[in-house]
Amino acid sequence: MTTKAAKSEHPKPMNLKGLADYLGLSPATISLVMNNAPGAKSIPAKTRQRVLDAAKKCNYRPNAQARSLRLRQTLTVGVIVPEFSEGYFTMLMNGIEEYLLQSGYLHFVVSHQGKRDLIDEYPTLLTQRAVDGLLLVNTSLNQEVLAPVVSVSGHKVLRGVTNVQMDHDRAAMLALKHLYDLGHRRVAFMKGQPHALDSESRWKGILSMARNVGLVIDEDLCVYLEVNSWSPELGYPPVRNLLDRTRDFTAIFCFNDIAAIGAIRAIADCGLRCPEDISVIGFDDIASAAYHVPRLTTVRQPLRRMGEVAVQILLKRIENPDEPYPDAIMFEPELMVRESTAPVFKAGRRGGSKYAHGA
Repeated sequence: MTTKAAKSEHPKPMNLKGLADYLGLSPATISLVMNNAPGAKSIPAKTRQRVLDAAKKCNYRPNAQARSLRLRQTLTVGVIVPEFSEGYFTMLMNGIEEYLLQSGYLHFVVSHQGKRDLIDEYPTLLTQRAVDGLLLVNTSLNQEVLAPVVSVSGHKVLRGVTNVQMDHDRAAMLALKHLYDLGHRRVAFMKGQPHALDSESRWKGILSMARNVGLVIDEDLCVYLEVNSWSPELGYPPVRNLLDRTRDFTAIFCFNDIAAIGAIRAIADCGLRCPEDISVIGFDDIASAAYHVPRLTTVRQPLRRMGEVAVQILLKRIENPDEPYPDAIMFEPELMVRESTAPVFKAGRRGGSKYAHGA
């Protein structure tokens, strides 16, 4: 009696044919809807909802193993990242994970912490575990692999790789024109670490656009990041050292938001204020940028959307390996003007710069 009651409370899940018979639809229709396959878009929305409602009511679950065998795929993706941290990585992964989940894929995530041996070994280790494709985040691929690859913030042209990139020339133009229009002429610049894939492209954009805007880059006002840190400590020591050498500048363009937060702390610890004495611009527009004190002016990368598009391209390549694919996809930046930048006439009240009131 107890056994019968248990069975009635937990009915056996219905199979594909049973659900199709129950709804009076073909098994193919059920499969398309439940697997969110591309062909499902041709099925009327009302029918798709009927299938989803009935599947829930009848405790139906798609057979992932059968789908895997049918497609000759494992329905898994390998994701290689530098580290797990708040900011750039988190926002990208939000878009990546949600799209993979909706598409019925699982994923392995590994971090290399900038170690060369892991960067070289992980693609091989993951493909040996039969992942259907690789998604690289701010990570260089140094050899060809026998699987589709999409690289976020990748710039190296390799066969089989699609690079998802930011337009760094446009990003530099937005930031530098904003500072120029505010009256800043003495601007400090921060170049990213050598292992950060965006460093060179972003720096080249700054060099090119500074000339177009009319700003002169003074080597004495350039700082170069070296340490492998994903905390505000990244930007603190370089800016503190710069301020110990000179205070003859009114703004600084930082490599990313995390470094910008460290820079603002360094400015405060030197007895100065942001933006009254020194304006600060970041890059990325991480979630905390709008809640920092002062709210951070920054160049926004649409990181979540970049993650979604990267996965979308990767899955299309996995499921349609014979179709042509793009070598690169470019995203446009957006300048988010907040509280950490101000006109020069408001700056330099205590900074002592001869350029504080415009020159």
